[in-house]
Amino acid sequence: MSLAAKLAQGSTELGLNLPREAMQRLIDYVALLQKWNRAYNLTAVRETPRMVSHHLLDCLAIIPYVGAKTIVDVGSGAGLPGIPLAIALPQAQVTLVDSAHKKAAFLKQAVIELHLKNADVVCERVERWTPPKRFDVVVSRALSDLAEFVALGARLCKADGVMAAMKGVYPHEELALLPQGFAVQRIIPLKVPGVRAERHLVLVRPA
Repeated sequence: MSLAAKLAQGSTELGLNLPREAMQRLIDYVALLQKWNRAYNLTAVRETPRMVSHHLLDCLAIIPYVGAKTIVDVGSGAGLPGIPLAIALPQAQVTLVDSAHKKAAFLKQAVIELHLKNADVVCERVERWTPPKRFDVVVSRALSDLAEFVALGARLCKADGVMAAMKGVYPHEELALLPQGFAVQRIIPLKVPGVRAERHLVLVRPA
């Protein structure tokens, strides 16, 4: 099965109906990841079919829960989930934040080559960065600890916004350590096509 067919089938299973241009941009993004990964070690996933399932579809699975006008991807790394979200949600303004200069360089090049007019890149440590405005959604796939994610990202979130943490197995221990002043709104189990491992999306709001 071709990468395009694998992506199309997975998107359908997720209930998404993305336009042809968006599907092509997602495939082009995988090609960029493959190209830059050789020198920059952006991701441990190196096989392109697994990039479709474990990166693209994994990120696209959260779309029904993070639709908003402004989204910030904290610790974006290789652009996950920020770039797939920017491609799939052209009406949203997506900001990609990462402190690593090499990763930020890749992100900037990807935004240019993929013609993502609704995405911008910030090379800065999250705790030092002060955005001009707060965001509707603060999302992260890279920060492993929920308490750390909330501590770092809370000041970027609007009072009526939501913080979305992408997780693997149900994070029982991390939930117990959630800082005071925050409450779990919802924990959504996700079924990602081609990914056997558990996936959960944890939505947190200021209490």
